[in-house]
Amino acid sequence: MQIRESNDGAVATLDELETGIIDILRENGRATNLEIAERLGVTAATVSSRIKRLEESRAMKVVAVSDFAAHGFEILLAVGVKVTGRDVDHVAAELAALPEVFSINMVTGRFDMELLVALRSFDEIAVFLTEHVAHIQGISDLDAGVAYDIVKFEFNVAPL
Repeated sequence: MQIRESNDGAVATLDELETGIIDILRENGRATNLEIAERLGVTAATVSSRIKRLEESRAMKVVAVSDFAAHGFEILLAVGVKVTGRDVDHVAAELAALPEVFSINMVTGRFDMELLVALRSFDEIAVFLTEHVAHIQGISDLDAGVAYDIVKFEFNVAPL
């Protein structure tokens, strides 16, 4: 792995072995260093040192991702939020404190941010929007949409 500086900060350039390690861990985050090594034709020690370097450089991290439905969440809500008269970052911080919110993205366009929200039932939508979100100072407009199908859900932060 090589780290080069760009105008936006450090950028990691991965070699073929590092890309292979990440690909295998994307398939199976519990793959052992020995299993990875056997698939890639290197030693387990090489895999171990490369994983350590990838993690230290923040080019990769291994995480567990839970399934919404397995935890009783049946509703995925996308909410556009327009903020007026208050710092957007402060509003975002208050929204981030709500346990139902699992993602907040600052966006361009009609809204200032977009939330992704996991709820257990349709009954929770009105409670979430009217009792939790609408009372946050500075929110001037909300546009909520219910996801009726998830076409793609991958936790791969960056394509390699």
